[in-house]
Amino acid sequence: MYNYNLHQQVNLDLQKSELDLTGKDNLFYTRFMANLSALHALYMDLYRHHPKADEKFNQLVATITDAYKERSAALKQRDEDKQKKGFWFLSNEITGMSLYVDRFCGNLQNMEEKLSYFKKLGVNFLHLMPIFESPQGESDGGYAVSDFRKVAERFGTLQDLKSLQKKMSKEGMYLMVDIVLNHTSRLHEWALKAKQGDAYYQDYFYMYDDRSLPDKFEKAMPEIFPESSPGSFTYIEECNKWVMTVFHNYQWDLNYTNPSVFVDMLDNIFFYANLGIDILRIDAPAFIWKQLDTTCQNLPQAHTILQLIKQCVQIATPGMALLGEAIVAPKEIQKYFGTGLATAKECDFAYNATQMALQWDALATGNTKVMLAAQYEILKKPYGTTWITYTRCHDDIGLGYDDYMIENAGFNAYEHRKYLKNYYSGSIKSSPAKGALFSVNPKTQDARISGSLASLCGLEKALDENDVQATEMAIRKILMMQAQSFFIGSVPMIFYGDELGYTNDYSYLDDPGKSYDNRWMHRPVIDWDKNKMIEDEGTIEHRIFSATQHLISIRKKLDVVADRKNITWLAPHNIHITGYLRSDGDKKLFCLFNFSHAQAYLTWFAFKEHGPAPTKLYDHWSNQYFTVGQDHEYLVMEPYTFHLFEAQ
Repeated sequence: MYNYNLHQQVNLDLQKSELDLTGKDNLFYTRFMANLSALHALYMDLYRHHPKADEKFNQLVATITDAYKERSAALKQRDEDKQKKGFWFLSNEITGMSLYVDRFCGNLQNMEEKLSYFKKLGVNFLHLMPIFESPQGESDGGYAVSDFRKVAERFGTLQDLKSLQKKMSKEGMYLMVDIVLNHTSRLHEWALKAKQGDAYYQDYFYMYDDRSLPDKFEKAMPEIFPESSPGSFTYIEECNKWVMTVFHNYQWDLNYTNPSVFVDMLDNIFFYANLGIDILRIDAPAFIWKQLDTTCQNLPQAHTILQLIKQCVQIATPGMALLGEAIVAPKEIQKYFGTGLATAKECDFAYNATQMALQWDALATGNTKVMLAAQYEILKKPYGTTWITYTRCHDDIGLGYDDYMIENAGFNAYEHRKYLKNYYSGSIKSSPAKGALFSVNPKTQDARISGSLASLCGLEKALDENDVQATEMAIRKILMMQAQSFFIGSVPMIFYGDELGYTNDYSYLDDPGKSYDNRWMHRPVIDWDKNKMIEDEGTIEHRIFSATQHLISIRKKLDVVADRKNITWLAPHNIHITGYLRSDGDKKLFCLFNFSHAQAYLTWFAFKEHGPAPTKLYDHWSNQYFTVGQDHEYLVMEPYTFHLFEAQ
């Protein structure tokens, strides 16, 4: 609702800002005034009862204005170019890779030299895992940040990052980095001041004089890492207080009930935006608001904070998209795109962790019923937002889909999950997978799964046993898994090493800072001599790399794969085969995947249920034409194969 006094005040503030509000800065001015009422309403939803609410709102306005003023002309032009495209990130031409800079190539300077490698593969979007300063030995993989504006020395310098970004921009590439909103390292400047007794900065965290409130919080808060970091509070001897530490005892949770925290963290967000970051990955947004007698996860205020951030970014740095890293239940993940009047006005991206886990479910069981049972929730994603789709990432594989989805497929949920954990951890002798269970909860037996794409698909075991047939099956699985995530819609993200079949890296066991966390087994140190084998025809590296290249090139030339909410899942004519239709007008792409270790048969009627029946199908994967047969005839699919059929 229009607020005359508010608009007059902000208008006056902007008039004093030395911006050319009727000239080159007019777009900023109109964005600000158009979004001001929504911005103020969101802010007041959080902070109207705080004694410094008005003062901090004025500071918020100044922070937004300063961020725009500091933005380079090149980035402002990039903002405008992206906005002309509409939702630029829905494109089928974007393919990403996520990597650890030090484990991939050493440092940021070396990354510049590797851009040709990405270009050869077809990757034009890089997610650099945390590169900002975090203490050695207690960094949580870089997610315990001690300085949000200083690149850790082992990666290089801030100037190196700026240089890389400029070169990537010239090559038409996009860049994503992380910001950890939920917590800081205990060695962050704010935490150090709080530890020294500074009351102002103690209010930046959840700090208490005794255990009474921590005990009340912990009654409802689940433990995140029950093995390595039980409980959610840590005693700080230097100031004789208890501080909330949901993840590890060296990660102090920030107190967003304090508007100073929000404004200061927004300033850090703008710092990244003005480095030229295209997508900002917000780590663990589900945790950023805490409230007694709740799980302190997925609370409504967390969504309000994200919507407020989106409004601020849209005004000052509109070319930067936001990714909410919320690995939560299927119904909960949809909320991170925004709901109600805020639909598609919260996070632009979320991880499709549900679909990722469903692929591993189908691979282990050879049955696609659970995958199909879950699609109703996944398809609720609103237009104008998109997923990051992937088969593997730096994290563990959590089986986060709901029990009712498993039960609707006809299975006992507990026994089904138990089977999957046993299958991928190698407890079942017949399983080809070599993985491990991560973060086992001794009370509930809940656990997640670690292991590289190749090792979980059976390649490591096949090579150990010198089994040629098993090696072939493993390669087929790797490519089928990648293909399903590439063409399902959204932005596919390859995890580094998967593009040429890296198996588990056990060197982490020799590093005391990593040996307690078996997720490092699927975070390999890249051997560039091994990577050169992509040039040697017939090698495993060449086969997987060239096939991944081919998948990316197919995706880029098929506009129908762009994320326009144009996906329809095919009826389950065979429980081993799952398929979906990507359509746009008269264009149709049928994507089919056989999750069985044996041949599977699909009636040709499956291609006739959605509009006019095609007579011929062109498979972009094999470059072959197929004639659509009678309904009583079948398409025969070999084990772990797939088709990308364009209707003719």
